[in-house]
Amino acid sequence: MSETEDSIVGIKDKELKMIRKILNRYEMKLVDIKKIRSIYKIKTENSTVCLKKVSHEFKKVENGNYLVRELKKNNFNNIADYISTKDGKLIVFYKNLAFYLTEWVDGEECNLNDINEAINASKLLAKFHLATQNINFHKIKLKNNNSKNWVEIFAKCLRDMESFKSIIQNKRIKNKFDFMYEDLIESYYNRGLFSIKILNESSYFKIIKGSNNKKTVCHNSFYYQNIIKGKKDYYIIDLNSIIIDLPITDLGKMIRRLMTKKEYMWNFEKAKQIIEAYNSVNKLSKDEMEVMLALIAFPHKFWKLGKKRYVRHKNWSENKYINKLNKIVLNNKCEQSFIEEYISYLDDIKEFTNFN
Repeated sequence: MSETEDSIVGIKDKELKMIRKILNRYEMKLVDIKKIRSIYKIKTENSTVCLKKVSHEFKKVENGNYLVRELKKNNFNNIADYISTKDGKLIVFYKNLAFYLTEWVDGEECNLNDINEAINASKLLAKFHLATQNINFHKIKLKNNNSKNWVEIFAKCLRDMESFKSIIQNKRIKNKFDFMYEDLIESYYNRGLFSIKILNESSYFKIIKGSNNKKTVCHNSFYYQNIIKGKKDYYIIDLNSIIIDLPITDLGKMIRRLMTKKEYMWNFEKAKQIIEAYNSVNKLSKDEMEVMLALIAFPHKFWKLGKKRYVRHKNWSENKYINKLNKIVLNNKCEQSFIEEYISYLDDIKEFTNFN
């Protein structure tokens, strides 16, 4: 394709000028370009690449580049290489902006609403976690979330709920949302206590201690737009959020997010398929799966909605607040059934390899 006006529809002249100058640093000639969300898909004479703007945290790009090289040494190739400029730089500056370049992964965004694709994504995540355990952590500076104490975090969230209740009770005039939210606080508060009870009675602190000797890199943004379904395999993109954490944090977030979708509706059998897909590649211990239940079961959405309303005073209409709350309540019975089935699953399951 020649570089014509038709090939750059939707790209402003200033953007085009900027991109050409950036590509000159790589000795690449622009053939075609398309903007997708915040990134540019660029076709050059010899390849297709991805150009992405980066904030002031340039270390994230260096971390991503290092991790990709280490992963490929460990035979994890489901990831895009970072591309350096002709003088070996990872980041290109244009005026007050900064950019970096990676390979373009051909494919489409993973449809996690399809259980079969979610299963494959879970296997990809397990493969990724497994490969990161063998990297040299002395050469990469990442936030270590293993130092987080979920018991303390959850306890703080419950104190927030108590504060929300106090705020509502002290209001001279209450509206419909206030009455609805107040009536639900006790139920969700008790579910939060349940999560804390699991953590306190499980091997959570032992797992945390062990994880400092056997570190894992978590993607920390394992969403559909960062999982690409190629012709033959699945790929992970965008490593700007990577942290050191427990593998069950990545997996638990994925499951919790999916369970709220209408295609899942807290169907434990589907969650079980995702868990067992992960275990087929990177086996979790029964203790780890128990801790993951605490992370999934905690009423994050209810707490977050209360914080938006009573602390941040987010400027939403009353109807929007009520609709958000109704959506949370709609799933309440399904969530409770999910928790009960998960507990039965843990009771019946054969013990996987113990956490060392």
